[in-house]
Amino acid sequence: MSTLAWTTFRQGIGYQGLLLGCTVALAATLLVVADRLTREPIALRHAEDMNASLAQVIPPERHDNDLLANTLTLTDAAGTPVTIYRALLGGQVTAVAFQVTGQGYAGEIGVMLGLAVDGKVLGARVLSHKETPGLGDKIEVAKDDWILAFTGLSLGDPSSERWAVKKDGGDFDQFSGATITPRAVVRALKGGLEFFAANRGAMTASAAPDAAARTLTTDH
Repeated sequence: MSTLAWTTFRQGIGYQGLLLGCTVALAATLLVVADRLTREPIALRHAEDMNASLAQVIPPERHDNDLLANTLTLTDAAGTPVTIYRALLGGQVTAVAFQVTGQGYAGEIGVMLGLAVDGKVLGARVLSHKETPGLGDKIEVAKDDWILAFTGLSLGDPSSERWAVKKDGGDFDQFSGATITPRAVVRALKGGLEFFAANRGAMTASAAPDAAARTLTTDH
């Protein structure tokens, strides 16, 4: 191709379309490669983080199974899927854990709740939030021991109507200048206890330690 013909071709729509197509194809290829290279490390990190969170709400002596490998999924009253992590000893469920969510001052607050089969709280830990540093972040165990006060309690201890902050007539302390945040956590935990009570049979049914994850749907 002569220089003149090449110059003319480069100025044409065909060349521009070809160049754009090559650029898009290259970008797509790079995205695919990057996804394949990072997918496994991201999944491993997520599993590590989840195991660390579960270890804080389910004591290790309560299970001999991989908590991430023995899950089932229920739907809550709003139709939202909830993953249930089950602690097993010899195939018998000894505890469960699942995430509950409350609406805080600055957004959603995610809490991992661990329960014994009798409904007593084994532990609760905040997984995520956007609350104000120095005020609302006292829900984090690293910042304050407030969240530890729920360990050993149940839906009947205190009674259901007492599962609220003191400002609302309940038993639980609120933070000075940040009532909305602890209120959201208490409500979320109470909702989790009620969810467990409504679905206790499904959550605590016997399961083999190597059973595959199951999905169940309930009307509760």
